[in-house]
Amino acid sequence: MQLSEQELIRREKLEKLRALGINPYPAALYPVNATSASIKSNYEEGKQVIVAGRLMSRRIQGKASFAELQDSSGRIQVYFNRDEICTGDDKSLYNDVYKKLLDIGDIIGIEGDLFTTQVGEKTIMVKKFTMLSKSLRPLPLPKKDAEGKVYDEFNDPELRYRQRYVDLVVNPKVKETFIKRTKITNSIREFYNDKGYLEVETPILQPIPGGATARPFLTHHNALNIPLYLRIANELYLKRLIVGGFDGVYEFSKDFRNEGMDRTHNPEFTVMELYVAYKDYNWMMDTTEKLLEKIAMDANGTTKVTVGKHEIEFKAPYARVPILEAIKIHTGIDVAGMPEEELRETAKKLGLEVDETMGVGKLIDEIFGEKCEHHYVQPTFITDYPKEMSPLTKEHRDNPALTERFELMVNGKELANAYSELNDPIDQRERFEDQLKLSEKGDDEAMFIDQDFLRALEYGMPPTSGIGIGIDRLVMLMTNNASIQEVLFFPQMRPEKKPLQLSDNEKVIFDILKSEKKMQLDALKNKADLSNKAWDKGIKGITKQQLAKIYKEDDVLFVEILK
Repeated sequence: MQLSEQELIRREKLEKLRALGINPYPAALYPVNATSASIKSNYEEGKQVIVAGRLMSRRIQGKASFAELQDSSGRIQVYFNRDEICTGDDKSLYNDVYKKLLDIGDIIGIEGDLFTTQVGEKTIMVKKFTMLSKSLRPLPLPKKDAEGKVYDEFNDPELRYRQRYVDLVVNPKVKETFIKRTKITNSIREFYNDKGYLEVETPILQPIPGGATARPFLTHHNALNIPLYLRIANELYLKRLIVGGFDGVYEFSKDFRNEGMDRTHNPEFTVMELYVAYKDYNWMMDTTEKLLEKIAMDANGTTKVTVGKHEIEFKAPYARVPILEAIKIHTGIDVAGMPEEELRETAKKLGLEVDETMGVGKLIDEIFGEKCEHHYVQPTFITDYPKEMSPLTKEHRDNPALTERFELMVNGKELANAYSELNDPIDQRERFEDQLKLSEKGDDEAMFIDQDFLRALEYGMPPTSGIGIGIDRLVMLMTNNASIQEVLFFPQMRPEKKPLQLSDNEKVIFDILKSEKKMQLDALKNKADLSNKAWDKGIKGITKQQLAKIYKEDDVLFVEILK
């Protein structure tokens, strides 16, 4: 591992601390009794406090120094005075340890008294400080010039998501997003718990990837010697609990779909699903409006939320638009009852990419997604989906070609999906068999037949309404973030590229190739100006690491860079 100059210096300081008998990573409890926020909100002049946090800045002026300490609730100013810390003749604790061996980013404990500076800043007069954790890497802190311009901000998205622990330290707004995320999930729990619904847990590893149409992740259980899938949805297990006699159950579930990644999709995501007996999708729409009003108020103190350039109003009621009517409004085409082949040709005329594996449901979904969805910025319930799109949904009471289903669209994206749940086991089996036909046509997202779920329905499931709400997208809306990666602590990332480990000879050759891209082998050797032995080792090392290739062209050997 190659260390930077600053990292080497910090490791030297670490050893010097140990040589002085100071443990840079002590094991004992540190008796914190205050935070920066509690001190400021309940300030008492002269009060003794014990705080701990990360040293974020300091201004040393001889025998005194002002510094900033950052803890979990914010920052507070601290004042180090040599004679307050070192009351005897030995001043090394201040002169050597504080001034020379402490660094920005170190975690320290402080005991001291509160006082207010001449400019009115609430400050801790340090009486004693304790090293709690030595930081061996410098923090990427932003800097301001004389004109107030900020430089060296830690704002590269890939670095921020990969090193979220650094992002949280140096970008306070990031922490606020995740605090708000917890407020949102707590708000949902409070709403459902007040209604008497039970929070439950269902399996993540499942023998059948049921409850949604999506491509699953596959794994293998060694002890049972069977394939298992990471769940794509928890719907079928929650319905089993309704069969078992619970009137209302909900779960915050981690779901996994082996599909694309973009600003609104992550392969691992969080969904809240709720199922309530003796209800229908009309009741669920009313309930969802009340829930979202409460979430907006709890998270932001208002039902109006700014999302990008839009102000979104979460106060009820929300518009309700049947999906086929939405398609007619935005394309001018009535697709109701249209046969599959005609629908496929219609989609092609609308400029959509379709194929023979797509049935009626997928074709309508594609048309709505591409031509209609983005128009629905304010919360809108898109209702009454064709039966082919909704294999787990009850047939519409007024039109047997449709189902009692809605999707809630907000800011041009689906936020929730809900049904009057299908509880007829014979109809459900037929719907599953239709999905099997789609699978045989090549649709790798079609549903599996879950025989155990069908058996459960045969024992009888009461009329039920269910909903799934995408928590990640909900948090994006409530925190005005355009990317799902901003609301996940640790989003999925491509493997980190390892830095090249090159010898001095390899580096000479590789640096030449980086500028030239392709050279005759003899010309490269002459330009490298290495001894024969050094050249042989260097070029072999470069090709072995697959950084370059050697090939013959018209009896002349060439070297071409590969990275």
